[in-house]
Amino acid sequence: MLLTIKYTIFAILATAVNIGAQDLSIRLYDGPWGLHTAMIFGTLVGLLLKFILDKYYIFFDQSKGISGNSKQFILYSFMGIATTIIFWATELSFDYFFKTKTMRYTGALIGLTIGYLVKYRLDKQFVFTKVKRVS
Repeated sequence: MLLTIKYTIFAILATAVNIGAQDLSIRLYDGPWGLHTAMIFGTLVGLLLKFILDKYYIFFDQSKGISGNSKQFILYSFMGIATTIIFWATELSFDYFFKTKTMRYTGALIGLTIGYLVKYRLDKQFVFTKVKRVS
């Protein structure tokens, strides 16, 4: 139960950071491809934060070293491709149909929630496989 609560809090935090980074990006540049640039920027910032939180506080992976951590981060990122597609498709759909910032971010929130639920299972099965689990 504690793990579920922590994962939920971290997902909310990463979502807030992602959307905040998007909002900052779009305020700085709102030209052609501004939304797409913001989505990429938000995704990268959220990905990095979520990797650190998941690695140390969800999966309790204490492995060190640039090589191992780099490989793990790349695998973690690849597991996020499908979930990012869910997130982006939902956000872009809400933006297209509702044409308001509030609804665009609502779509982002829904897409990220679905994505994080899927991502936990993928990370547990494929990324943090050699970690002693504490539930």
